[in-house]
Amino acid sequence: MVDETTKDVVSQDSTTQSSPSQGRSVDVVDGRLFKPLVVLSAPIVLAEGLDMVYFLVDLYWIGHLGTDAIAAMSYAWPVIYLGMSVGFGIVTAGTVLVAQYKGTGRFRAIPSAAGGTISFVTILSAVLAIAGYALTPWLLTLVGALPETAPHTLAVQYARITFLGLVPTFWFFVFNALSRGWGDTRTPLKLMAVSTTINVVIDPFLIHGFSANPLFEWAGLSALETSLYAQTGFAGYGIEGAAVATVLSRSVAAALGLYILFSGRLGFEITPSSLRLRRSTVTQIVKIGSPTVVEMTVRAGGVAVLTAIIAIEGAAAVAAYGISEYLVGILFVISLGLARGVEAVVGQNLGAGQLARAKRAVYLSGGIAVALFTCIVAGAYPFAESIVGVFLAVEGGDVAADAVVQGGAAFIRVVGPALIFFAVFQVILGAFRGSGNTKLAMMMASLELLVFRIPLSYAALVWLEAGVTGVWYSIAFSYVIASVVAAVWFFRGAWIIPSVLSKQDQ
Repeated sequence: MVDETTKDVVSQDSTTQSSPSQGRSVDVVDGRLFKPLVVLSAPIVLAEGLDMVYFLVDLYWIGHLGTDAIAAMSYAWPVIYLGMSVGFGIVTAGTVLVAQYKGTGRFRAIPSAAGGTISFVTILSAVLAIAGYALTPWLLTLVGALPETAPHTLAVQYARITFLGLVPTFWFFVFNALSRGWGDTRTPLKLMAVSTTINVVIDPFLIHGFSANPLFEWAGLSALETSLYAQTGFAGYGIEGAAVATVLSRSVAAALGLYILFSGRLGFEITPSSLRLRRSTVTQIVKIGSPTVVEMTVRAGGVAVLTAIIAIEGAAAVAAYGISEYLVGILFVISLGLARGVEAVVGQNLGAGQLARAKRAVYLSGGIAVALFTCIVAGAYPFAESIVGVFLAVEGGDVAADAVVQGGAAFIRVVGPALIFFAVFQVILGAFRGSGNTKLAMMMASLELLVFRIPLSYAALVWLEAGVTGVWYSIAFSYVIASVVAAVWFFRGAWIIPSVLSKQDQ
């Protein structure tokens, strides 16, 4: 139940309050659905794709530091994702609350919900930053990184700097979430483009400096590089430079996002009084966001466990998995972008009582996902080795690098077709979250990872001795079977309950 103040506001909104300017938002509750759904989802997909560019750029330039650096990234990312997954999950509450308040026309309740989400996320990210920094060395051992080895040392350096930048990173997450709930997905895309551009520009210099920097060699400016190094002695920060570049560029996006929220340019204005944490707001955030936090944390923990399992096969296998996961991550963020678009559309339409329209949005997004992923997978299939090889500075006869390329290419060919099913799976989970049924989404995600993917991968590698290729087949099967289970549940229709606000306000 919400507090009495919120009840009063809600009752006033339902009878007397007119809608504020829609501003940057997209109307998804009236008229044809396909166009506004695409207009809403496309910027999210592009923004998520740009977000992945951060890591691909890091991976590309770090690849020139050697296979130890690549392995370090592969070890570090599950640990980092474990912390970030909490932010991914908790900001979902902001999306759902803003979307459903807007759908019901209760606009005056939005600033309080949005401001409370910002305050809660700020406190949470500060705690996670401190804990992540302190626990990183130990957490890395859990994913298979051996202490006092080069990959472990490098992974500690990269992860700790990333954790130090967790607060502004979470601020940007919450800005994106609130914007999605309001129906504006273009502004986050613009900020992500600015942030990504900054990262792309400064990454090679912070990693390689003016010594053995491939960028200068490609540009035919080796003499300039020599001169700059003679004047500055700056040889870059190595893998730490990649983390610094990411934190700096995300901080710029976070600052711009907060300015937009507090200036009212988004369509609703957050004031200092909106930031006050009310018990009812915290209860809403925790109730809606916690299942998604668990879902994301389980996913992150599962990736860490899977990395530890693959580490049985050695550093080359871990590096192959790491590169493959980054490449799959491109497709994952596309499916996640479609899912987040569905969250907003379903949330607003359920808030407006348009259940059939909400369900139709899921069908449309699922169809878009299938068509898009089929084209991408078919296009990548013949060039698997070349795609993986881009991220390694492979010298002739480098056995370790060749093993990484072959392992990564096998992953693309085996898991690629199953990603079409995985895309549909993510869209369905987005529908569950948009309705406020985040517990169901959590259960489905946990089922895919804990019941199918990890046990089957372990069995293939340890019991059947099928090597990493056996793990790849296990991952593919888990995607297919999980999507079938989620689809069956979706068609049952039990998830279509506008529960988040209706139960609170009755």
